[in-house]
Amino acid sequence: MKIIRELGKWLLLVGWIPTIMLVSYSIVQSASLSAQEGRKPLKITRIYTGDDGKTHMEEYAEPLNIRRESSNTDLSEVYAAESIQFRRNSPDYFIDWHTAPRRQYVITISGESEVELADGTKIHLYPGLILLAEDTTGQGHISRAVEEEDRLSIFIPLVYS
Repeated sequence: MKIIRELGKWLLLVGWIPTIMLVSYSIVQSASLSAQEGRKPLKITRIYTGDDGKTHMEEYAEPLNIRRESSNTDLSEVYAAESIQFRRNSPDYFIDWHTAPRRQYVITISGESEVELADGTKIHLYPGLILLAEDTTGQGHISRAVEEEDRLSIFIPLVYS
């Protein structure tokens, strides 16, 4: 009888080990997800032609849903790009009403400029800002320098799908 009691105690103790492991794993996963949710999102400012023929803007967070655990990296989906072009604008940079020549990302590296929409909204382009220009028809927008230094940027035309 004593052996059965001892065996029962050990089975009870051993039975709790998987439960403790499962609860611990759940807590760690919860903390990991909370940390990811609190991370800085990748924001993109999009300009596009509305039904009224005018350029409008919206800001959205690019989903980073592909997780590489081995490097602690979150990735977006892959987008097909046509080419890449580096650009330098002087402090005299000004282009009156125009549309984007194609659907493209514009990423400011240094310096600053702005894009003005028909309703008077001004989008400040500064280092790190990602602009997705999709206003290829309609009235378009105005582009201008806002500083007394050159602006360096990267233009990445996208392949239509």
